[in-house]
This record gives sequence, structure tokens and C-alpha cells, in this order.
Amino acid sequence: MMTVTFSQLRNHAREYFDAVERGETIEVYRRGKPVAILSPARASRREYWRHVKPLKIEGLSLSQAIIEDREERF
Repeated sequence: MMTVTFSQLRNHAREYFDAVERGETIEVYRRGKPVAILSPARASRREYWRHVKPLKIEGLSLSQAIIEDREERF
């Protein structure tokens, strides 16, 4: 984790935000005390779900199990 002072961040914001875009996390100090952490934003929920692979379980699919259950009841 990179550490910077508030003044450094203010004077070189572009460079630090570029570093965050590359995946770096930055802790910001003011008067010697940590006041903030800049970290890369997580992917949006929609973007996250685009990359998730479906869970595959051996046996009947859930929809098939529901259909069979309904057919047994009637």
C-alpha cells in the first residue's frame, strides 16, 4: 500500500488516481494521521455477473425438478 500526504495528493492527484486505476491502494495522511484510503472501485454488480460462470450440479436441474414435482401433484 502506498502512503501519501494530503498535500502530495492534492498536488499530484492525476498521478495517484492513475496508480489507483492500475490497482494500487493509497492511504492518505493529514497531519500525520490516516484520513482516507483510495482503492480501485469494484466492478458494478452487472459487470460482476457477466463474468460469473453458472454453477453446475450433477442430476436434475432445478427447473426440471419443479416440473416433475408439479406433475406428481396433479
